[in-house]
Amino acid sequence: MKPKKPFMLVAGAISGIFVLALIGVMVLMTNDTPRSGRFGAAFSLVNDQGEAVDRSIFKGNPSLVYFGYTHCPEVCPTTLYEVAGYLDALGEDGLPLKTYLFTVDPERDTPEVMKGYVTAFSDRITGVTGKPEEMTKVIAGWKAFARKQPNPSGGYSMSHTMDLFLIGADGRLKGLIPYGADHNEAVEKIRATLL
Repeated sequence: MKPKKPFMLVAGAISGIFVLALIGVMVLMTNDTPRSGRFGAAFSLVNDQGEAVDRSIFKGNPSLVYFGYTHCPEVCPTTLYEVAGYLDALGEDGLPLKTYLFTVDPERDTPEVMKGYVTAFSDRITGVTGKPEEMTKVIAGWKAFARKQPNPSGGYSMSHTMDLFLIGADGRLKGLIPYGADHNEAVEKIRATLL
């Protein structure tokens, strides 16, 4: 039997390291995605009527939650338009569903600004805002993502999670509806949570 060439040994070792690194990346990505479970961080915010809200809003009724902001140029208005369409498609069956836009830009999104924005899409969507540190708690608690992106011309935009979070009446995450999801599939996913 001939001894293996050093090149083959090195190539095998590099392949093994690559596979281990790939597995590590997959584990990290899995840990960064929202999972079923209870929301872990308490928060104290206000809705678009100026009323105090806390994590108890996720108990008793299923909820559809979106993390976005009113100055968003495309993704947020498109998503809220789709949410309004889901509510229409659900009809009376969807009445127990609560829908929320949690701002990722509390510096600009006051309750008054939020109210004008969300009601342009549906009177069934509630805007939620508050102090930046409280918004950070909610975003981190749901393992969502938000980061300020300075614009070259001045000002800023927000990079953020684009999925809708589907939360059951027990306050637990039941699933996600990705941006651009098929309308009928999204409605059926929401309907299943209402049962």
